[in-house]
Amino acid sequence: MFDRTDTGPSNLSLPSSSSSSSSSCNKSNSNNSTSTPTGKEEEEDCTAHSVLLDLRSNTLHPYPLATNPWCSSGALLPNGTLLQTGGFAAGDRVARLFDPATGWTDLPSALAARRWYASDVLLPDGRVLVLGGRRQFNFEFYPPDSSAGPPLPTTTTTTTFFPFLEETTDPDAENNLYPFLHLLPDGTVFIFANDRAVVLDPYNRSPLRRLPPVPGGVPRNYPSSGSSVLLPLRPSSGYAHAEVLVCGGAPRGSYRLALRNGTFVEADRTCARVAPTDPDPAWAVEEMPVGRVMGDMVLLPTGEVVIVNGASRGTAGWELGRGPVTRPVIYRPDARLGARFEEMVGTEIPRMYHSAATLDSLGRVLVGGSNPHVGYVFASTTPDTELSLQAFLPPYMDARLDGVRPRVVAAPAEVGYGEAAVVRFAVDSEVVVSDGDVVRVAAVAPGFATHSFGMNQRVVELAVGRVLRLGAGVYEAEVAAPPTPGVAPPGYYLWFVLHAGVPSTAAWVRLRPLGPLP
Repeated sequence: MFDRTDTGPSNLSLPSSSSSSSSSCNKSNSNNSTSTPTGKEEEEDCTAHSVLLDLRSNTLHPYPLATNPWCSSGALLPNGTLLQTGGFAAGDRVARLFDPATGWTDLPSALAARRWYASDVLLPDGRVLVLGGRRQFNFEFYPPDSSAGPPLPTTTTTTTFFPFLEETTDPDAENNLYPFLHLLPDGTVFIFANDRAVVLDPYNRSPLRRLPPVPGGVPRNYPSSGSSVLLPLRPSSGYAHAEVLVCGGAPRGSYRLALRNGTFVEADRTCARVAPTDPDPAWAVEEMPVGRVMGDMVLLPTGEVVIVNGASRGTAGWELGRGPVTRPVIYRPDARLGARFEEMVGTEIPRMYHSAATLDSLGRVLVGGSNPHVGYVFASTTPDTELSLQAFLPPYMDARLDGVRPRVVAAPAEVGYGEAAVVRFAVDSEVVVSDGDVVRVAAVAPGFATHSFGMNQRVVELAVGRVLRLGAGVYEAEVAAPPTPGVAPPGYYLWFVLHAGVPSTAAWVRLRPLGPLP
């Protein structure tokens, strides 16, 4: 987890060995901009704006962060390194690499354009497509050339103009930021901005086809911030069929009404679903129990979707949202229309602007943050700055299901595309996994969550063959790894075993690239 660096010191000090280093202690404003939104004077800052949470011990490890990643984007690279792209002011053209052993490495000017409010998607060849940002109707790649190797700090790259971003922006307002990007199984990229979508061939750098607009014309990207996921990919279709779900948003003009008149329009309650892989794709629209803007959608290993956080009125932006939505919703894609949504138990903590949510290896949904204010505010008529972290427990974590809950005993550290592998798991010794029981294995790619969008999160259900009983309560499932990098780009996935619909905790498995990576 990391945060902006220009709001002053945090509550976490860096270790003395780090804080004594000139590279760790910076003038909190001077390395980011000559003036900051908070108007703070320059001061030396030796505190942490980046932490690693150890899920096993529930402890935080602080890391120094030199340049400002405020409102940036990111992706987990195939080697397990986190790529973080862009940010604010002096950090807007910086690419950063994070490794727990070495911390952050800044690559100044690694990006050809300023990337603030941009989106990233991991491609089949291991490169990352970085698209959009404020006043940026273009995209680029990291690294810029697949044959050139990782860029050096002095690397310069080129951008490709992308008219679709200009077309979907209102002339007097930037309102299609953080576009939704999803890699489709054929290696093309689905790109959604406000109420329209195209499918891009990233290698020929040109759109292949346009989809029809979503009925209703409601904008769904920042600041009308809805959310989006690629629904699970399954072997039953040969992984050829893919569906995208987009939920929530705010009616056109909501941002200006909130900013200028203090009028907070009701958030949109529709979800739109489309199969861009179909020959003639069309949107199907359904309604959530309540309207939601700034919500986060998180894919679960069961194939379901959690919709959490957000507001019922207004838009994203400082002081522009009202009516926190505190009850998560479960969306079941395979249920009949009209019966796909179920509201869950709520929380007392509002999670609005600048909150985030992500799946962890235990199967929980970690939910954190929220700050609808310019700085830190703890006594306000609108929700306060929120610095806590919570875990939402989906229904499958009910203790009454422990009797059928599987436990992963062994999984491969690495597999290649299409390779056969085995996953060993255990259940309660009194439970017998019979031929009639369905054993599933889901590979879940971790997402980069910010501003209501979990970039690159992905669920790929693996084809399961024989399930062999090795002893009392111990079984082995034969599985086939995903067939192509379009179905699942190379890198690390959380493999969950599901028995009787209940998932295990996960094992990390690396999907090996087909050839040398960029």
